Amino acid sequence: MAPGAPGVTYSIVARDAETGELGVAVQSRAFGTGAGVPWAEPGVGAVATQSSTDRGYGVLGLQLMRAGKTPEQALAGLVAADADPEVRQVAILAADGAVAAHTGARCILEAGHYVGEGYSVQANMMRSADVWPAMADAFEASTGTLARRLLTALDAAEAAGGDWRGQQAGGILVVPAKGAPWGRVSNLRVDDHERPLEELRRLLALEEGYRAVNREDRRAEAARNAGLAEIDVRWAEILDAAHAGKLEQARELLAPLFAAEPRWADYVRALADAGELPHADELFPEE
Repeated sequence: MAPGAPGVTYSIVARDAETGELGVAVQSRAFGTGAGVPWAEPGVGAVATQSSTDRGYGVLGLQLMRAGKTPEQALAGLVAADADPEVRQVAILAADGAVAAHTGARCILEAGHYVGEGYSVQANMMRSADVWPAMADAFEASTGTLARRLLTALDAAEAAGGDWRGQQAGGILVVPAKGAPWGRVSNLRVDDHERPLEELRRLLALEEGYRAVNREDRRAEAARNAGLAEIDVRWAEILDAAHAGKLEQARELLAPLFAAEPRWADYVRALADAGELPHADELFPEE
């Protein structure tokens, strides 16, 4: 395995006991940290690889668990094969909630990890050794979706001192309990921002809003509550009206869109052909 760029940071890997979702969340004063630290695959596991980040721990860790190794076995093998394991900090989580973690002796202080039931928190180059215990306490006390619980742990890390160099980047990766290897529940990154945790929270709210619009009956309400753009709210209103059989209302909402951009008509026809918009043929203005 080849060494990567420094990844001094704090992160959490965790499993949602109710849904079986697996996730990783990270924040660091290192550009693009969300691209290198978090790794996860549905039904297999999740990995956080940081400090002097070696992405091979992510790729090979998942590969080894896919082949039946436990997190402890996978991590032990990867550490043994590493030419410089003392600069690595890694946590590996299996789909059943088993966890293993490693903090090398030469990780920059303050550095350490804590393994709990179905999760691990780890940090290095921190202002205080209180960071990872604070993350653990916050995660265990948190409620809501796994993505939001992961963010709560990151917020607690920052409140306890965080990286002494400040903030810059972060990421959240959550995968479903089962499904294709590329399946994702949340996949968000902030590569360069003064307040990356705030930006991650904003992006997560948008992601959840778009998801709600695609599945809920009260789509417009969900769109407004999530702070989606005006055009997204308008489209949600159209969907609500069409699904409720309120065709005159749907036509009135569509009329200004058709007038502003004729291609909206092509979009509506495509949805009709796909069976995704009821009464679509009746939504065009009468000629």
